[in-house]
Amino acid sequence: MTTVAPAEGTRLVDRFERGLDAPICLTWELTYACNLACVHCLSSSGRRDPRELTTAECRALIDEFERMQIFYVNIGGGEPTIRSDFWDLVDYATEHHVGVKFSTNGSRISEAIAARLAASDYVDVQISLDGATAEVNDAVRGEGSFATAVTAMERLAAAGFAGFKLSVVVTRHNVGQLDAFKSIADRYGAQLRLTRLRPSGRGADVWDELHPTADQQRQLYDWLVLRGEEVLTGDSFFHLAAYGDALPGLNLCGAGRVVCLVDPVGDVYACPFAIHDEFLAGNVRGAGGFTSVWRASDLFLELREPQSAGACSSCGHFDACRGGCMAAKFFTGLPLDGPDPECVLGHGEHALGARGDVETPRPSPDHSSRPRTVAVALTTRGGTPDRRPDRSCDEHPLAGFAPGSAPTAR
Repeated sequence: MTTVAPAEGTRLVDRFERGLDAPICLTWELTYACNLACVHCLSSSGRRDPRELTTAECRALIDEFERMQIFYVNIGGGEPTIRSDFWDLVDYATEHHVGVKFSTNGSRISEAIAARLAASDYVDVQISLDGATAEVNDAVRGEGSFATAVTAMERLAAAGFAGFKLSVVVTRHNVGQLDAFKSIADRYGAQLRLTRLRPSGRGADVWDELHPTADQQRQLYDWLVLRGEEVLTGDSFFHLAAYGDALPGLNLCGAGRVVCLVDPVGDVYACPFAIHDEFLAGNVRGAGGFTSVWRASDLFLELREPQSAGACSSCGHFDACRGGCMAAKFFTGLPLDGPDPECVLGHGEHALGARGDVETPRPSPDHSSRPRTVAVALTTRGGTPDRRPDRSCDEHPLAGFAPGSAPTAR
């Protein structure tokens, strides 16, 4: 990747704000098809989009990544392993000097696949788990998903795969399980990765019920201060920096500057959590491909310009939290130059109360297996969810795939 060394006296974060020749973190969703129906899915996955990139187009995109010297891509979905050409694409990427980290619910991590992954130096795996117990996890990800993820971790550990990732979206119901998550990761020789819940995709329907309370945000911050060097966060929690010390990471919104998303049909968005036409920069099928979108799209060039602090300009903590997450503000109906809805000083909560009865933007497109008509309400008894989502589908999520390519739950 081509970068320019910061001038003397210039902070690295300032250089990143102006953008790089290639993204540091590129997320590539290969398919919207998924065999689960997680209530907070950021991409509203479920059904395959028949327009998704072909194998040849995916290979051409990988060639482009190689030319741009993008050393690593984060592959997700949907459930990416559902694609019948998934392993071929992983091999093609690593053969062309593009490392791969893919996120999976673990349903297709057989013993043979675990051994294959353990033998590769250029492939990393991220197992998703949103509860340290089946009761908490399965209420969000679907019945049986906890056992599936644990089985996948057991197989990776038995195959000698050290350092794979255990990925957790922090919610109101699992924030008290952080030590337990760390213990699970340690048990299988994995590294814990924590991600912030955003009101993106189906997460918009459950954000009010699932996002951590103000007291829990402080609990999370204190835990990260103590354990942050051992835990990956992907800059998810830079909005918490106003509590005091900055957390490990860049501590800025990298949308369109150092991160972006390529979706299954080749659309390029500024951020994996901002799948909406407002943040659509172009499509890799267009003239100039991904390179042109990244380096010359009007949206990305605009995002790389100095941004106004807006309503946060008078706050002494702005340099620490940078106003928080763009996607979190947008999908809760707050102005992009205003406070984060989870601002630790309470400014976001006040802004939410003052926004009035306005219709918040809806994430697009929606590939949920079941039409989304009302918000999913999760009620609790004793601090744990007592409702499990209905995982039945009106339309089969794997429609369009070759027979025999569907995943097998274990």
